[in-house]
Amino acid sequence: MNPDKDKMMQPAPAARRRFLTRGAGLGATLLGAAAVSRVAQATVPEAPLAASAATVISKPPATGRPYNPVVTLNGWTLPARMNQGWKEFHLVAEPVVREIAPGMKAHLWGYNGQSPGPTIEVVEGDQVRLFVTNKLPEHTSIHWHGQRLPNGMDGVGGLNQPQIKPGETYVYEFVARRAGTFMYHPHADEMTQMAMGMMGFWVTHPKDPSRVPGYQEADRDFCFLLNAYDIEPGSAVPKIMTMLDFNLWTWNSRAFPGIDPLVVGLNERVRIRIGNLTMTNHPIHMHGHEFVVTGTDGGYTPPTARWPEVTVDIGVGQMRAIEFDATEPGDWAFHCHKSHHTMNAMGHNVPTMIGVDHRDVVKKINKLIPDYMVMGERGMADMGEMEMPLPDNTLPMMTGQGQFGPLEMGGMFTVIKVREGLKKDDYKDPGPYKFPAGTVASEWTGKPINIERAPSSRATEINPATGKAIGQRPRQNIVVDVKKPGGGGHSHH
Repeated sequence: MNPDKDKMMQPAPAARRRFLTRGAGLGATLLGAAAVSRVAQATVPEAPLAASAATVISKPPATGRPYNPVVTLNGWTLPARMNQGWKEFHLVAEPVVREIAPGMKAHLWGYNGQSPGPTIEVVEGDQVRLFVTNKLPEHTSIHWHGQRLPNGMDGVGGLNQPQIKPGETYVYEFVARRAGTFMYHPHADEMTQMAMGMMGFWVTHPKDPSRVPGYQEADRDFCFLLNAYDIEPGSAVPKIMTMLDFNLWTWNSRAFPGIDPLVVGLNERVRIRIGNLTMTNHPIHMHGHEFVVTGTDGGYTPPTARWPEVTVDIGVGQMRAIEFDATEPGDWAFHCHKSHHTMNAMGHNVPTMIGVDHRDVVKKINKLIPDYMVMGERGMADMGEMEMPLPDNTLPMMTGQGQFGPLEMGGMFTVIKVREGLKKDDYKDPGPYKFPAGTVASEWTGKPINIERAPSSRATEINPATGKAIGQRPRQNIVVDVKKPGGGGHSHH
């Protein structure tokens, strides 16, 4: 994580500083001629660019209503300009290159140089003006997911506004009426543009927290989006027609070990905001602590509707805010609990080879293919240790190292690092946790344990009514034919 925001972003080139496009048919979107004239009297605000995928720590705003900024995991907050009572932002929809993890970059579409785009932070009651410039090769629009706003500002192309054509700039104006956790994304050629990474986070902070039932200020407030891509090994552009068989499951377009840890202080109150813009649900699981869901798409949940959990299932298009007190020091895993969502670049329809001894076959294959290796006969854990040749721009299926060896994780996985004595604005990775003596699971070195098993030649027959043994019978070889539903892949989640 990089606290130096100025080094991570740079102003957009002068070509982006432009007046609103006054093309035919734009009047309804631009709020009428009077509004267009008023807005166009001033230049559009700068559109800063993100220069890397590091987490940028924002400072409290120097102007406008005060708030405690969120920390966007592997992302940043878009600076605002105050203009006669309006909080102004400038988003540029454009092709971007995003590092998914060290060793792999994807050619995506996003906003202001990154995918997802920058987080937008406002305060309840703010008058918000958002300029959106289209630098894509096709038209677009932008929908402010979850907001209460005038119908003509909802951003559904064709229904609420004309599409934003390449080279055009549109403006959206509305009051941030409701505090909560939101998103933004296109409502134009949606399957293509969202599959290419076009999305971003939005947080509206409460104007008067004391009036929000059960609201508690958080010492650390994180946010990120769940997204997924189908990128063939060796390539860089997502396959936009994929519906469920994705091979890269990411948080903010990053896969482990490219996802930064969530660094928090011991006994701090922590809020984590999560939005899901994938094509399936995600049970997000936290180790070491229980939490409560304090916010949903509709706002903050009243205290009487909360209960402790360690896993929250987030459906497609949903947002959830969870909170907990970080009372347990250590390095705690935080991940999606669908096991194939914590892996990278998986193959589908691969046969299970567990128990198959094919060492003799390998000797023959090696004569033709010297680099061929045995995989899967003992399970897939070896994948975390193998140094396998991979196509360029491809991530290993299982990767990441811990202080005890390979983590055997990828995709939607990171670590919550709880440490004592952190300063409020310290988000630097503190390194591996130093375990107190005697608190790490270790190998048993006492008296050997002999576990008896039934003879391999005979099997004990059990009476199903009583559960008691009624004798032994010869063990038979049984052949099981497994038939899977047609279609393969993940179509039956």
